[in-house]
Amino acid sequence: MLLIPYIIPLDALLVIGKQLQENLPVSYRLVEIACKHLTDTSHVVRNKCLELVGCLGLLEKPVGKEMENLAARDVQKIITDYFTDQDPRVRTAAMKAMLQLHERGMRLQQTIYCQVCQALSDDYEQVRSVAVQLVWVLSQLYPDSIVPIPSSNEEIRLVDDTFGKVCHLVNDGSWLVRVQAAKLLGSMNQVSVQFLEQTLDKKLMSDLKRKRSAHERAKELYTSGEFSSGRKWGDDAPKEPVNTYTVNLINSGACGAFVHGLEDEMYEVRLAAVESLCTLGQASASFAEKCLDFLVDMFNDEIEEVRLGSIHALRHISSHIRLREDQLDTVLAVLEDSSRDIREALHELLCYTNVSTKDGIHLALVELLKNLAKYPTDRNSIWKCLKYLGSRHPTLVLPLVPELLSTHPYFDTPEPDMDDPAYIAVLVLVFNAAKTCPTMSALFSDHTFRHYAYLRDSLSHLVPPLQLPGRKTLVSDSSSLALSEDSSRQFVQKSLDRVQSIQHLDAHGSQDLLKLTTRDLQRLGELQPELAGIAEFSATYLQCQLLLMKSLQEKLWNVAAPLYLKQNAMASAAAKQVLAYTYELEFLYSGLESRQLVIIHHVRLQAKALQLILSACTTRGMEILLNMCEKFLQELEAFTR
Repeated sequence: MLLIPYIIPLDALLVIGKQLQENLPVSYRLVEIACKHLTDTSHVVRNKCLELVGCLGLLEKPVGKEMENLAARDVQKIITDYFTDQDPRVRTAAMKAMLQLHERGMRLQQTIYCQVCQALSDDYEQVRSVAVQLVWVLSQLYPDSIVPIPSSNEEIRLVDDTFGKVCHLVNDGSWLVRVQAAKLLGSMNQVSVQFLEQTLDKKLMSDLKRKRSAHERAKELYTSGEFSSGRKWGDDAPKEPVNTYTVNLINSGACGAFVHGLEDEMYEVRLAAVESLCTLGQASASFAEKCLDFLVDMFNDEIEEVRLGSIHALRHISSHIRLREDQLDTVLAVLEDSSRDIREALHELLCYTNVSTKDGIHLALVELLKNLAKYPTDRNSIWKCLKYLGSRHPTLVLPLVPELLSTHPYFDTPEPDMDDPAYIAVLVLVFNAAKTCPTMSALFSDHTFRHYAYLRDSLSHLVPPLQLPGRKTLVSDSSSLALSEDSSRQFVQKSLDRVQSIQHLDAHGSQDLLKLTTRDLQRLGELQPELAGIAEFSATYLQCQLLLMKSLQEKLWNVAAPLYLKQNAMASAAAKQVLAYTYELEFLYSGLESRQLVIIHHVRLQAKALQLILSACTTRGMEILLNMCEKFLQELEAFTR
């Protein structure tokens, strides 16, 4: 309670200072007040004062008549003095204040690097958590500065030294610090290659050990004696020389940082390590090849989020790698996963993967067909995957064509069923490979050409245009694809124009026309994914009109009560369905014009009017009926606006 008179004014000063940051004299006075109270015995007061200094400390030397009489304070020096405070909460607040100065645009001094590095081994995790952020900031500001290695005469780049220290924190006792360290590793792109590769090996590489000169080795040989004296057993046995002159350029605890991160018991650490591997692999092709095995092993992680993250990471570095058969086998095993997100992510990965052998292509096809048989709903995703797999590996698909299409050089083979999704998947793979491999079409049988013509019309987004020798070119170039899409759009427009003639037909003919048009539009949406939105939107709107037409045709308000009760349920259900359709039309589709929104609201108003009529025939009590009418009038008034 005694601290409240100090804390509340400091909070008020902080709020005032944030509002008047452009007023330099006021900011200076507030910083002066904070500096006077930094010697307070309470850690709460010191924390508030440090926060005030971090928020309001002057970033540049004051210039101007108003600031002539004010002595500039070195806010970085003031804050740095509290890096070694006896209270860990004050040490944390000091480093946060330094980070705040950096965020405001002040360039931090390199002289604080040693003190921040000492804070990385602090006993309190809050201090280590902020210190690792601060040391990362310094590594980005002074990456090529040279710093000495403690207890030696060796020197290395600051960013390499920082990288080793952050790697060491991947083994920290606090999982929050481990997560933070693993994330920061991915953003240190200026690290030397040997330090980067050391994170994948738990044993210290020779490149990171100091080499002794020939003079030093000769001196050691002279002082130790060339021959064994024979007084001590095994004194001439060969052994690895270990002496005080051997200096490691990186802490041995930091070796294999990513290996430790990927094996961590907390899935957050593993996920952060996977993301950092992905970021570093995108920037370095050699590192991407070395971390490939580690990412593939993470496909078997027990946490779905980690498995999904490793799949996405491998996809991002796929341009730098080529999968071996054993790696591909591990990757394809994930197709058995029960999660649809995992399977679809793996399909997308295979779209961009480079396979090394034809056996790998065959293995991928077999596993994808097993996936199709087990999960038929993955059909479109698998077809798309095989499309890209075939187009990326035409030379590997070529020797597999006779086996895949079951052709024989002398005997006719039975024609496969075109309704089989597995056979369509094989054709998608073969036809996309044939686009850049002209000799492949010579291996096709007659029914394969017919199937190509059918798939080219029904699945044009999956089957490319091919130049078939000795046959009429079905699709010559990309302009034909655009022509096909234009014809589909014309079909939609003609269907909607035909519906406008509904007013000249009788009730039965109008309903039949709406049914046929709705069915055609729904089928077009299945065959042409590019026009699925337009077709489904139009079909849903026509379905609303059909339901309203059926309901109004009965004229239930003129029917006797016994007959009315039987048909009321159907009409009420139709009105509710129309309302649901109108909300789908308004909120499920984007890019609607104001005119289209008005039409949707008009249909919704018709459905509510139908509900009002149906309720009026069955509701007893004038008060309830008046409330319903008043609510409908309010909606009508809102529509007219």
